[in-house]
Amino acid sequence: MDNVHKLHHDDEDPTTAADPGIVQGQAERVTPETVPDAGEVIEGEILSEEESAELDRRLNSRGAVVLRRAVSGTQVATRAVVKVSTHDKTKTAGKVVLREGFTVVQGVESWAKRAWDASTMGVYRRQIKAAELVGDREALKEWTDRKESATDRRHRRLMDVPKLAWGVLKVAVAAVVGVPFLVLVIAILTKATGHGSFTGVWLGFFGVIGFLIGAGAFVWGLFSVALPFLLTLAAWREGKRRAEPPSWLVTTSDAAWDVAIDETTIAKALEALRIPAITQYLKSGLKLQFITPARVDGRGTHAVLRLPAGVTAEKIARRRGDLATGLHRAAKEVWPTTGSEAGILDVWIADKGALAEGAGEYPLLTDGLVDVFKGVPAGKTLRGDAMLAPIMERNTMAGGMPGQGKSSAARAIMAGCALDPTAELRIWVPDTNFDFEVFKPRCASYVMGADDESMKAIRDQLVNVHEEVQRRGQLLIDFEVPAVTRELASAGVGLHPLVCLLEEAHVAITDDTYGKEIAKLLVEIVKLGRKRGIHMIVSTQAPTRDSMPRDVTRNCSNGIAFAVGDHVANDALLGQGAYAAGHRATELIPGTDKGTAVVKGFTGERSEILQWYYLDVAKSNDQVTPLIKRSLDAIAKLGKTIPDSQPIAVESRDLLADLDEVLGEDPRPIADVPALLKRLAPTWTPYRSLTGKALRDQLAAEHGIKVPSTGNRYPLDPTTVREAIVRRDQAATSADDGAEDADPLAS
Repeated sequence: MDNVHKLHHDDEDPTTAADPGIVQGQAERVTPETVPDAGEVIEGEILSEEESAELDRRLNSRGAVVLRRAVSGTQVATRAVVKVSTHDKTKTAGKVVLREGFTVVQGVESWAKRAWDASTMGVYRRQIKAAELVGDREALKEWTDRKESATDRRHRRLMDVPKLAWGVLKVAVAAVVGVPFLVLVIAILTKATGHGSFTGVWLGFFGVIGFLIGAGAFVWGLFSVALPFLLTLAAWREGKRRAEPPSWLVTTSDAAWDVAIDETTIAKALEALRIPAITQYLKSGLKLQFITPARVDGRGTHAVLRLPAGVTAEKIARRRGDLATGLHRAAKEVWPTTGSEAGILDVWIADKGALAEGAGEYPLLTDGLVDVFKGVPAGKTLRGDAMLAPIMERNTMAGGMPGQGKSSAARAIMAGCALDPTAELRIWVPDTNFDFEVFKPRCASYVMGADDESMKAIRDQLVNVHEEVQRRGQLLIDFEVPAVTRELASAGVGLHPLVCLLEEAHVAITDDTYGKEIAKLLVEIVKLGRKRGIHMIVSTQAPTRDSMPRDVTRNCSNGIAFAVGDHVANDALLGQGAYAAGHRATELIPGTDKGTAVVKGFTGERSEILQWYYLDVAKSNDQVTPLIKRSLDAIAKLGKTIPDSQPIAVESRDLLADLDEVLGEDPRPIADVPALLKRLAPTWTPYRSLTGKALRDQLAAEHGIKVPSTGNRYPLDPTTVREAIVRRDQAATSADDGAEDADPLAS
């Protein structure tokens, strides 16, 4: 056996562990004989105190390392457990599990409530009580009748239950008795005909019974296993549809979380407003009456409901932002307005992010023309519906902070007007920019610049338009019409649509030299021009008292408000009291809502949010020039030039020649003839008010044509008219000949 160094233990004394005879680190061979009663002895080496101390130090150092490693591992594991348990994803996962479980509980609760309502007629009782509170007798009678009808139907169903049970019992007995009897008959016939055995038929019958029992047991087993999962899924869906989880279970990382907009959600949002009348109404167990239940409407949800007595829809509209928080929406995505009565709330809630979709491409980029009497393409509402900007008999004011889209809106309107071949365009820009340069080929007048010469040119143009207002007023008197019509606009008599744009109007109005005169002319034009086919568009950054005459803002029935800074600018663009009533462009966010405006006068609504079409004029993506070229081609195709307001002589007509053209070959009742004349010359004033009796009198007095009564139909014979034309021509020829004979120089 090899020598082994024996190491002492910590509790041994190194001086006594070895034989006393060994001194000064000298080692001897240790044998069993030299160490009595030591048992088996292994070879070892006796260490000195210094060596032993060094060995202790090394052993202690290794133990500390092991201990430190153990402690460090424990700390790492602890930190890992804490980190995992407190991590956002762990919290989110926990909330998701709790939320979905809570949704299942809500679904079961909803089923219980519906079952209770069905058994106690709860829906009818609440509606009856609500009708009593608001004093609506008609609704009270209707719901009372419904309740009585439902009660009667339930009673009849209960009375039919014994009959149904008896019928089921009879069918079951018949099946139990009849089927074996039928099998017996088949077995006997089979035996008698020799095509099989009696026992075989019965064995086959019992085999079918056994198969059906086995199949039923298998299906029932699967159903029993799946039933809890199916019930849980159904309860989850019901909970998701009927209610929302508490806010503390909605995870912050769940960006797609959204409440379902329904009657319950809207009612809860109204309750959260803490309006005493609504709170008391709902606490009494009543439910709000929805005249129009919540339903999908375009890119959102629409509902109409009756508010409790003492609460007006205007009061709700004023707190639109508070209402939006209860619906998990931005304020600009919720639009409460007044319905047919003061207490009826008409609310439309946009889908989340509906504003981000934009209006899309301008609809007439590639082809198409416009009739300004029907309006021009403007943009799309939040619902996703295309909207037209009305032009005729209107004036427009557009405003907002710089860079939010007011010039783009004006460009969209002017592009639409340019696509009407009968419309005349005038654009004046008291600034130096490229926004409308591409419109120059289509304009009868175009001014750009902020110098004195440009300001004078703008003033002169407004003077010209003011004179045009007076001239057109006289034409309306001549044609005996109160306002320009499509027929007159297309007739070339000087009443075509005239659309004028004053861009950056505040610059022109505040000009030191011409500003006051420009402001005065603007007021006169917007007051008097609309019926005369003149549409003025005023675009400004600052619709304030100093930069915009109040009479201009009051007479612009079209208002376009992009993001504005305060309620003063808001009401200047959308009308007095618009801000208080909840129609607020102040809630549009500059930059974020660029191209989006609150508009008035475009529809029957008090206001709408409109996302405007954008037409680029940059050289790299010029979308307007092709539209201008298309409009010029359409004008040329009509054989005309660019419309320009120049006085046009009033035409004259020959009544007999017109009658010769419209009558044809057969006599016509005199009462039908004026309509034929109006169709031939719709702009000729004498024909517009002509009647059959007046025509008959005129023919007799001026042309010697007497129309016979003939059964009280007074037929006008075209032959008589043509004979009158021949006589008139002969008389004119004779008069000319007589004049020549009377002239002494004729020979």
